[in-house]
Amino acid sequence: MLVFTTHSEVRSFLKDKKKSIGLVPTMGALHKGHVSLVEKAAQENEWIIVSIFVNPTQFNNPEDLLKYPKSLEEDKFLLAPFKKKLILYVPQSKDLYPEKLVSKTYNFGGLEKHMEGAFREEHFNGVATVVESLFRKLHPNKAYFGEKDFQQLQIIRALNSQLDLQIEIIGCPIIREDDGLAMSSRNSLLSPAQRKSVPIIFKTLQEIIAHQKEWNISKMETYFRRSIEKESQLKVEYFFVAKTSNLIPVKQIEKEKFHRIFVAVFAGKTRLIDTVELGIL
Repeated sequence: MLVFTTHSEVRSFLKDKKKSIGLVPTMGALHKGHVSLVEKAAQENEWIIVSIFVNPTQFNNPEDLLKYPKSLEEDKFLLAPFKKKLILYVPQSKDLYPEKLVSKTYNFGGLEKHMEGAFREEHFNGVATVVESLFRKLHPNKAYFGEKDFQQLQIIRALNSQLDLQIEIIGCPIIREDDGLAMSSRNSLLSPAQRKSVPIIFKTLQEIIAHQKEWNISKMETYFRRSIEKESQLKVEYFFVAKTSNLIPVKQIEKEKFHRIFVAVFAGKTRLIDTVELGIL
C-alpha cells in the first residue's frame, strides 16, 4: 500500500498512469461502511485513493472535533486487501488549506438549509471546501460517498455540477450492523449501555415505513420521538420528512413523489444520524 502525505506526491505517482482513479474521502476511524465504498471503487477503477483527513472546518463543536476517533494503523489493516491498487493519502491541513484553515461560502440552492444545515452552522461550507480541494488536487474520475449522509451527498453533487468539476459522484447504500444501527465512526464513542439502546433508531424507522400509508407526518414524528426517548440514554434532536429532490421538509407526503426520513439522535454526547427512503404512495 502506498502512503502519501501530500497531493503532489499522489499526482506525481499517477501522472504517467492513464487509468481510471476512484476517490473515497474519509475522516478515518474506518469501518465496514467505508470498506464497502472502497470495494465499489476497486470494482470500477484501476487505482483507488482513500483520503484520511479530519476536517476542522466542518465541525461547529470544538469538543466534537477533539474527540473524533483516530485509528490510522487499524485503518491500514482494514485497507490491506486492496493494497495492490490503493493509495492512502493522509495530508496535513496545509496541503488542503494552503492559505488559511477556513471554509469558503457556497450557494447550494437551498439544499443546505434544513436537517444538518439547520443544526450545524457552516457545516456544509466546511464539507464542500475540503471536498473541492480534494477534487481539484487529486483529479479523480469518480468519487464515492455513503448514503447515510444523504444530504451531504446531494450537496456534493450540486457542488460538482456548479463548479463543472466533471467527476462522477457515486452514492453507495448504508451499511448497518446486524441490529440495524447505521455504521459510523462515532459508534466507537458509545458506552455499552448506549450501544445497547441505539438499535431502536432503525427499528422505529422501520415501523414508520410499515405504517406510512396510514400515518401522517405528525404522527410519524410523535411515534419516533416517544419510541426513542423511552430509552433514558437517547434524546431526539430532529425528525424530518423531506422531498428527495430538493431536501425541503414537508408537512404532508405528496403522492408519486420520492421522500426520505432524516433523523438525528443524541446518545449521551454522541450524535448519530440516519435516513431511510419512504416508498411512493
